[in-house]
Amino acid sequence: MNEAIAKLLSPRSVAVIGASADPKKTTGRPVAYLQKHGFAGCIMPVNPKVERIGELPCYPDIASLPEVPDVAVVLLGAERAHLAVRELSQRGCAAAIVLASGYTETGDEGARRQQQLVEAAGAMRILGPNTIGLVNLTDNIVLSPSGALEMDEFQAGGIGVVSQSGGILGSLLSRAAARGIGLSKLISTSNEVDLELADFIDHLAEDPATKVIALYVETVRNPASFRAACLKAARMGKPVVAFKIGRSEAGAKAAVSHTGAMAGADSMYDALFRQVGVIRAQSFSDLLDIPAALCTGRKLRGARVAILTSTGGAGTLVSDDLGVAGFDTPAPDAATADALRALQTGSEAVLDRNPIDVTLAGLRPDLLRGAINALLASPSYDALVIIVGSSSLAMPELLAGAIQECLPNSDKPVMAYVSPHAPEVGALLTRRGVPAFTAAESCTAALAGMLRVQRFQAPAHDSAAPPLVEAGDLPSGSLDEAQAKQLFSRFGVPCAAERVVASPAEAEAAARELGGRVVLKILSSQITHKSDVGGVAVGLGADTIGERIGRMAAEVKSRTGTDAQRFLVQEMVAGGTELILGMHRDALGTAILLGMGGVTAELFKDTTMRLLAQDAQHGQSLKPLSRAEALSMAQDLKTWPLLDGFRGRPKADVEALVDVIVAFSAMAAQLGERLVEAEINPVFVLPQGQGVRAADGVVVLA
Repeated sequence: MNEAIAKLLSPRSVAVIGASADPKKTTGRPVAYLQKHGFAGCIMPVNPKVERIGELPCYPDIASLPEVPDVAVVLLGAERAHLAVRELSQRGCAAAIVLASGYTETGDEGARRQQQLVEAAGAMRILGPNTIGLVNLTDNIVLSPSGALEMDEFQAGGIGVVSQSGGILGSLLSRAAARGIGLSKLISTSNEVDLELADFIDHLAEDPATKVIALYVETVRNPASFRAACLKAARMGKPVVAFKIGRSEAGAKAAVSHTGAMAGADSMYDALFRQVGVIRAQSFSDLLDIPAALCTGRKLRGARVAILTSTGGAGTLVSDDLGVAGFDTPAPDAATADALRALQTGSEAVLDRNPIDVTLAGLRPDLLRGAINALLASPSYDALVIIVGSSSLAMPELLAGAIQECLPNSDKPVMAYVSPHAPEVGALLTRRGVPAFTAAESCTAALAGMLRVQRFQAPAHDSAAPPLVEAGDLPSGSLDEAQAKQLFSRFGVPCAAERVVASPAEAEAAARELGGRVVLKILSSQITHKSDVGGVAVGLGADTIGERIGRMAAEVKSRTGTDAQRFLVQEMVAGGTELILGMHRDALGTAILLGMGGVTAELFKDTTMRLLAQDAQHGQSLKPLSRAEALSMAQDLKTWPLLDGFRGRPKADVEALVDVIVAFSAMAAQLGERLVEAEINPVFVLPQGQGVRAADGVVVLA
């Protein structure tokens, strides 16, 4: 565990540089809040114009401090903050929190100031700048001027929050307090001139008080560190939930391939989060809802949910939303139904379906306890959602107590949907260990997150690095299709048999040599989407291909102005499933994309992606995908049933497809920045035992 970060989060002494004696001012709040919320350590305000702040002596400068502080909160403006940072570093302070704005977020001059701050810090760690600071509820340490700290009490608990937005930190702090959700640490990283998301994920993974880590993400500046920290958290049993803003931003435009159009920046984040086990919150409310459920430590082993209700409409809302998300709400099995009937008889009890409507449960804690225990013991259910209706509000303590008493009898998830507007009841239940939600969608999101955590396995890479392929002779620029497939072949990708021709006679000879029907294409490094300009003809024979060359050349000329000089005669591959296999690179890293292929690839966008990880062990900057990762990509596709023998269709050669995905990723890993774009579309996956054929390809080299 990093010692400087440990001191930052749990200091024994704090200096507040630029502190005001007026607690109503932003610069007066840090000292006031430290005292208000019970900081037990030494507080040392610094301000040359004030002798005392309350009962605390105020020091004229940093040099006058009686001891070296563990942490300093710097409240000076951007034009002076670096001076204080330099003095603190020279005195041996472990970390400084710089609140000032006016750095890289403002332009070139701000960037210059930020670099000045870095140089001034030396070995001292910096949180910020442009941060709202941090709050350690575990140890009653608040190093922040956030107005949310005006509240008198906060629920300490197991959720650690790291936010790249300062305002969001206060929002989550106040929302969690109102809902009875316990937090451990909250850190605003903001500009991340030094300490960043990954540093705090890594630290919280080892923090005994933190069970779940929640992230508010604007950007991941260091993907390799982020990956390592999240995988560490997963190995240590600390789930990570992230809300990533910027989902609507346009992805990078591809020059020539379909892949770039289907692999925008947000899809890259989806891929990264998926690979490292991060649960992506789809709404801001999910950023508290999902961690609240995960923090209970309960295990969701399947997708079968019991809904216990005393109000039919609310139960139907939850059931419907769960069903849309793929959860199952089966009726009680016979034994469970008998156990429920023994608790309540009469026509008002509806026990043969799900939601399970036990009408008097909200008024009789004994009946509620019996029903909960019966459903938790049932082999038919993996989780339980309890609907809290209006009738339950008369005795909220009895209701919460009855549910809480049942929790030790099972480790299955138990959560509540509070149908009426009763925030105090929801907070009461949450504090008692039953996460309570006011939207059916929140129940679904929480259960989906729990299921993702249970099913996630950290990716395993093949131990042996693939042999390097000779690539020193590659040209720069766009390759034509024949050159592209020659490159694919070097790395072990099987390609369709083909011949390059320049005349009708050569085309006829090539067609006879390849046998059967063939495909004719123009061959040009400038025209990559050949079918769009009449540059592809299929099902030709030796008797028709010569004449077709002339017509194709004329059509391409009329559409593009290009004189076609060379053509490709290719065997006609049939009987396979068409996929697209591509490479996409942006600031987050290099990703391999797999999806439904052919001319409709961009229309349907049935795709999945995996980012290549850095490979420090073998001295390469990137490492290829493992076979397990490649297989999981194929299984992610909606098209997967077509590969797996859908409705009597022959099973496809998935093993050969896995080989090709791994080989293609090895090419992307080895060539690195030289490979600007690469795509195989389509790649035909033939029936089992018949292999895979790359039928068209695009490559752009730097």
